[in-house]
Amino acid sequence: MNITANSADSADAADTSPLRLQLSGISKQYPAVRANDGVSLRVKPGEIHAVLGENGAGKSTLMKIIYGAVQPDEGQMHWNGQRVQVKSPAEARQLGISMVYQHFSLFDTLTAAENVWLGLDKSMSLAQVSTRIGEVAHTYGLDVEPQRPVHTLSVGERQRVEIVRALLARPQLLILDEPTSVLTPQAVDKLFVTLRQLSADGCSILYISHKLDEIRALCHHCTVLRGGKVTGEVDPTQESNASLSRLMIGAEPPQLQHQARDAGAVVLAVKGLALTRQDPFGMDLKDIGFEVRAGEIVGVAGVSGNGQQELMAALSGEDSRAPAGSITLFGRDIAGHSPRKRRHEGLHFVPEERLGRGAVPTLSLAQNTLLTRTGAVSRSGWIRSSDVRRLAEHVIQRFNVKAGGSGAAASSLSGGNLQKFIVGREIDADPRLLIVSQPTWGVDVGAAALIRGELLKLRDAGCALLVVSEELDELFEISDRLVVIAQGRVSPPIATAEAGIEQIGTWMSGLWSAEPATRSGHAEA
Repeated sequence: MNITANSADSADAADTSPLRLQLSGISKQYPAVRANDGVSLRVKPGEIHAVLGENGAGKSTLMKIIYGAVQPDEGQMHWNGQRVQVKSPAEARQLGISMVYQHFSLFDTLTAAENVWLGLDKSMSLAQVSTRIGEVAHTYGLDVEPQRPVHTLSVGERQRVEIVRALLARPQLLILDEPTSVLTPQAVDKLFVTLRQLSADGCSILYISHKLDEIRALCHHCTVLRGGKVTGEVDPTQESNASLSRLMIGAEPPQLQHQARDAGAVVLAVKGLALTRQDPFGMDLKDIGFEVRAGEIVGVAGVSGNGQQELMAALSGEDSRAPAGSITLFGRDIAGHSPRKRRHEGLHFVPEERLGRGAVPTLSLAQNTLLTRTGAVSRSGWIRSSDVRRLAEHVIQRFNVKAGGSGAAASSLSGGNLQKFIVGREIDADPRLLIVSQPTWGVDVGAAALIRGELLKLRDAGCALLVVSEELDELFEISDRLVVIAQGRVSPPIATAEAGIEQIGTWMSGLWSAEPATRSGHAEA
């Protein structure tokens, strides 16, 4: 069965049908920015329609308007040929519109099944929903455990819950905002099969992604936004990554310069790190061992939920149970040190969750710098507000963050711009060791190139970096060595130049040999 051909046939057959969705002249003004400016959009039944644009271009706002979460200031919306005014997500779901947000809309204290049940029409009991979750998850290869509390899930696992919840509603229009940002390549392939099946069955899909290869491989049509306005419509199958980049950001992203170099002394050494899970759905860490040297980037690959969260908590100091001697920084045991003390010793950390952990949503960008940067705080505890503002403005300028100034609330930024600010805040601190989880989650190609370039500059300046990412292409692009985490264990290191995508994919299933493979000969014994 040729799913791709069937999807295309579905889109062609829909040419004579009424439009599934039509937007005309949609505008939305916020105090600091005009997010949408006279946007028009046409989506056919069964069409997979990409909406492409750099961070802050207005994509997410437009999707929230369609879903009823935001009300437009101007413009009209037609649904299956009828003019509608969608006043809430509940009304959108009644029409047959489902949405998977980039920033998840899940209740941490509830289970996955309870979160899914809340988004449905209550025609099924909670027990029936749990059964259906298992069926849908199995059918589409999206592993979801219905009874797990959401607060125990990794970012990738939460995304699967969101996608399954949307699929259970059997939508006529499915809106996906960065759906693959934290999915593995294997999971992305399975998701694409699902989306093509939905398209063949007549479901329209609005697909927002910064991954140009995905858009070219999956989508039938593409609308490009820049600065809140539609700047073009193209057939993505007829475009190259370079041409799509030019449409989106006005230029091609710069090529990264990753040159081989000899690493320096050991900065971070992890040896015999074993921790039992703190919740029943977590992952035990089992005899973790690796090292990171000055002037190198070590990448950590792995399927979400295999111990990444637990490892990051142990390294950052959030989990203080690490055995004595299991984590050393410049040869000094830091296993019992607090996150604050580790920062003073040169270890800076970027968590995978932007809102709630990387930044406080209701605080300004200036105030959020104080979470990890204390240079503007006197010994007596007084805060020099002007210094705090200057630091935030410096990060905003250096990392090209689109925001309404240093006083803008973190929650007012697009996901990609907030990511640039958080990563930039830590890079700008000149760390001696930087640990980053999902550094380019949800950012456009230009911003991803900027962040990766800055990470490489840090490495060339002698900083040691540990980068945890589910983007294998990213890890291969910037890492000097790779390790894989699977089922709470870490593989031997391998020089990136000697590794292949297929090999790392096999290792992600926990299948590796005991002997380390290195190029520079400094793997741990």
